[in-house]
Amino acid sequence: MALINKESVKKRMGTRLAANGVAKFLFILATCFSLLVLGVLIYRILAEGLPYLSLDFITNFASRMPERAGIWAALLGTIWVMAVTAPVSFILGVGTAIYLEEYAKKNAFTKFVQINISNLAGVPSIVFGLLGLTIFVRLLGLGSSVLAGGLTMSLLILPVIVVASQEAIRTVPREIREASFGMGATKWQTIRRIVFPAALPGILTGTILALSRAVGETAPLLVLGALAYVAFVPENIFSQFTVLPIQLYNWTSRPQEEFHMIAASGIIILLIILLIMNSIAVLIRNKFHNRF
Repeated sequence: MALINKESVKKRMGTRLAANGVAKFLFILATCFSLLVLGVLIYRILAEGLPYLSLDFITNFASRMPERAGIWAALLGTIWVMAVTAPVSFILGVGTAIYLEEYAKKNAFTKFVQINISNLAGVPSIVFGLLGLTIFVRLLGLGSSVLAGGLTMSLLILPVIVVASQEAIRTVPREIREASFGMGATKWQTIRRIVFPAALPGILTGTILALSRAVGETAPLLVLGALAYVAFVPENIFSQFTVLPIQLYNWTSRPQEEFHMIAASGIIILLIILLIMNSIAVLIRNKFHNRF
């Protein structure tokens, strides 16, 4: 093994330090630029939206008059869609991840399935909208209902939940599984009482972040035919609906300046919902991070 040439290292030290400084400067510049854009965006939204934010804005239905327009139907529609999306995507996503990690044989077919699931996580959302339109709206005859919308959004975030759940399950130490088997537990008992509780914080974190993405999606629901102007709230999962992103899109596409202002108020409500969901994910991760 050749010894380090101290003279050569000394000669190149200045160049390496200069390159390190340039890289550090570029990273700081990129961070400052991102923060600047974020700050300008938040300032503009707050400046335009806060004057129109009130209790009446939250409890009123959509209206053709800006001073009477509200987000009540869109807010409840979003909750209805998420009430369908969350349990469906969680059960299917976690079940798929447990099968792939604990039961499936490690062969070429399993690897092929995992690669395709990972690729699906990067597919544009409009593609899932077309898939939902074909299967749920036309083939199953669900129409532009809350159920069709929720199932379509489940398809959208399902790959994300599967990948996040797989990563969480892999973090559970193998020694814990072996200790459980050594105590006489079956494979299912080990998964239900050891692996799943240990991986639950990571699974919940990934699920909540995936749901946060679903809350802000518009394209798949527009493809399904979700309404842009709704003056009623959904009564059940077969009712027609609208959601906050579609309502905001409708307002921002209108020529009246007042609708742009109330769209900013709606964005503030949507941001608050997203911040609450992300905060819950952070709290869960921090609480159970050092459990195993």
